[in-house]
Amino acid sequence: MKFTKMHGIGNDYVYVNCFTETVPNPEETARFVSDRHFGIGSDGLILIKPSKIADFEMDMYNSDGSPGAMCGNGIRCVAKYVYDYGLTDKTSITVSTRSGIKYLDLTVENGKVVRVKVDMGAPLLNASDIPVRFKKEQLINEPVCIDGKEFHITCVSMGNPHCVVPVEDVDHLKIEEIGPKFEHSDYFPDRVNTEFIRVMDRNTVQMRVWERGAGETWACGTGACAVAAACILNGWTEDNVLVKLRGGDLEIFWDRNKNTIYMTGPAKVVFDGSIDL
Repeated sequence: MKFTKMHGIGNDYVYVNCFTETVPNPEETARFVSDRHFGIGSDGLILIKPSKIADFEMDMYNSDGSPGAMCGNGIRCVAKYVYDYGLTDKTSITVSTRSGIKYLDLTVENGKVVRVKVDMGAPLLNASDIPVRFKKEQLINEPVCIDGKEFHITCVSMGNPHCVVPVEDVDHLKIEEIGPKFEHSDYFPDRVNTEFIRVMDRNTVQMRVWERGAGETWACGTGACAVAAACILNGWTEDNVLVKLRGGDLEIFWDRNKNTIYMTGPAKVVFDGSIDL
């Protein structure tokens, strides 16, 4: 199987051009290629496919083989791949995902895509849409008990369920211990991505993320959008937010007139290769 390894600020995936390649068992393939000792090493597998309703389709799988509805860093890399590898010459494209069609604008320098702006759509706030099992319709700075401790959480869906949690010390948080407690909490029937944050100023937020099915990753695009939405809803930041992740920064803007969130950030190729399955 020919592949390209790419990353968006450290959130790395193995990308396969399904215009020319066939992947008969993507769930098992995702688990195999993601292994950093016996495979390639990645946060998952993303298949780039033809689409009848958009320019391209993104079919995403987490490192544990489970399907993913949406990946903000991944979709930027899809945009870079299809332009840089000659599948399109357009700088505005549409990509179909499990959470709907996304609209992307590509910034090209010297014939290569260097940045991508993604219309991520409206944040979903109702508990039943995220989903969250809770007595209230929305959870905004809501106190809950996880593993015997009280946290104040704001829950948002950006195609994936997200739980945003302010903490005092993001850098030294034992995320490998607390992350799974959130992911598998009874509050979240479909599991949840959890963002642990520190608001630095009115336009800057630090974040670490524990992703369902993948563990801690260096970046999460939908998570950064959820963090921005949560901070804006709580009045902690303005509508323009720079989200600082372990792998780099993402620019998030919630256009509340259109009720859509825009995410802008880089996408990079690591290497091309082939692997025996």
